[in-house]
Amino acid sequence: MNGSVPGSEGGWQPEAVLLPLAYLLIFLVGTVGNCLVLAVLLRNGQVNNTTNLFILNLGVADLCFILFCVPFQATIYTLEGWVFGPFLCKAVHFFIYLTMYASSFTLATVSLDRYLAIRYPLHSRELRTPRNALTAICLIWGLSLVFSGPYLSYYQQFQLANLTVCHPIWDAAHRKAMDLCTFVFSYLVPVLILGLTYTRTIRYLWSSVDPLQDASESKAAKRKVTRMIIIVAVLFCLCWLPHHLLILCVWFGYFPLNHATYVLRVLSHLVSYANSCVNPIVYALVSKHFRKGFKKIFSCLLRKRAANKVHAAPATHTASTLEAELSELPHGLPRRCSVRCQVPEGSWGEEDGAGGQQQGADGSFITFNVT
Repeated sequence: MNGSVPGSEGGWQPEAVLLPLAYLLIFLVGTVGNCLVLAVLLRNGQVNNTTNLFILNLGVADLCFILFCVPFQATIYTLEGWVFGPFLCKAVHFFIYLTMYASSFTLATVSLDRYLAIRYPLHSRELRTPRNALTAICLIWGLSLVFSGPYLSYYQQFQLANLTVCHPIWDAAHRKAMDLCTFVFSYLVPVLILGLTYTRTIRYLWSSVDPLQDASESKAAKRKVTRMIIIVAVLFCLCWLPHHLLILCVWFGYFPLNHATYVLRVLSHLVSYANSCVNPIVYALVSKHFRKGFKKIFSCLLRKRAANKVHAAPATHTASTLEAELSELPHGLPRRCSVRCQVPEGSWGEEDGAGGQQQGADGSFITFNVT
């Protein structure tokens, strides 16, 4: 497949410039955002509970999706043919579907984890352990390998006229069956799980009141949890829906090859790829703890850059000032000098403004109990 627009040969095409820029924006935002999420979670050992482990796994899957998908897809609209060789022709598409499956399976698992944590906070303690979460993550990647494995033979590099292309080589019947399976297991089943678990979670949150909380605090917590649930579920469903609908139209409906359908196909790709870079934005907008972590990392980088330029400043004074500015403790309290940059310590699951009283048994309310 190349980047030519049907019916528009022989002239300058704005898509050849706008699309690579759009892919570049997605690549930069997704790479920086997901790297920040990983840094926030890993720097102070915040992956000691189930939710944080799943958030970390989702960040890894999204980051790999962006690294292995976006740069190569962007070249389709700027180069005449496939120039990366037969190995990458197979490997790129395999990793695209591998990480896509891993992301959707992780989101479905997170929804189950959140339902158990909120609906059965005491009885689910033995089940929701870091060890079981790691087992679930291994199972997620194992299933992703199984479902994406056939794509190693789905695409192949070959000559088409005077161009070298990377294109599906399976016959129409097998491609139709494979695309249908991909839709069912990478989108339909996860969305059904998301819808069922989040609906039951929302119903429970709005129909029950914790006797340990006053009415206003309980109402505020419900509002925060509900907002995060809706954002996560709706974004995933909306971003991937156009891509799968177009594939279903190709096999079961009417999808002629013209300029309009070309634009729809490109837009569906952009929206689905953008889903891998929106999660860090959601965390930054909704979670106070992630915002603090992002700010500390940026502050650390800026301080280090400034410290490298000021060669005359004593090293101990620089380290002491840096640590004091990155710490939430009063500047006057004595602390051990260190050049390491630390993100805010403590549980990411503590309810903002509740003095840590909303922390569960595993301290895992990072995703939803936010401001």
